[in-house]
Amino acid sequence: MQQPHESMNAAAGGLPGAEAARVLVVEDDPTVAEVVAGYLERAGYAVQRADDGPTALMRASVRRPDLVVLDLMLPGMDGLEVCRRLRQHGPVPVIMLTARGDEDDRIMGLEVGADDYVTKPFSPRELVLRVESVLRRTRPVAATQEPLSAAGLTVDPAARRTVKNGTELSLTLREFDLLSFLVRHPGRAFSREDLMREVWGWDFGDLSTVTVHVRRLRGKVEDDPARPRLIQTVWGVGYRFDPAGQDADGGRERADHE
Repeated sequence: MQQPHESMNAAAGGLPGAEAARVLVVEDDPTVAEVVAGYLERAGYAVQRADDGPTALMRASVRRPDLVVLDLMLPGMDGLEVCRRLRQHGPVPVIMLTARGDEDDRIMGLEVGADDYVTKPFSPRELVLRVESVLRRTRPVAATQEPLSAAGLTVDPAARRTVKNGTELSLTLREFDLLSFLVRHPGRAFSREDLMREVWGWDFGDLSTVTVHVRRLRGKVEDDPARPRLIQTVWGVGYRFDPAGQDADGGRERADHE
């Protein structure tokens, strides 16, 4: 863990005069928690801390945070279970911290709905930037931005709601942003690098993040996720949204690996 060595501008937490965004830091290592909380506070956020899962859930129930920074390896109730229980009470952005470099652990975090993750040791300044990036996506968009409709889907950016054939879908922050971006550009193929940049706002990062979110999104918008018709794999390129819903080339076996 890198120690703080330079000041941050206290501007990221919100506009002047606005209430600071609330961030709940769930971390059992007191040194890591202190450093993370210090950087976030200097960036203008209102920070609460919890050193275990039950305390985190209790504090989130009293006043829902705008974002949770959540350690994967917590005593007793691990970060995956905390994330699941937080999601039961409504959407909240989650950035997961993990000391493990194993890809399976990162994917597990994304599978339970984490919006981003940071692997220890990490730069606290990078974490602050990731917090700002995630929160920026949650801010209301202009009311003039019209809902998008295609293939039985209606995506409403202002309300951040998605409806499929009259039924509202439960999408995470990143799933909604990914679907909204693809629906705005029907028929166009995007690489995972393109999607990381346009949806996550990063020019670098683990591209498996995109793969996992595409798989999760297909599970919610496709009639048969194993044979995706709407969010198709373009081999050698990436993904595209096909409003006509034509059967994707490659069939079930390939879809299972993307």
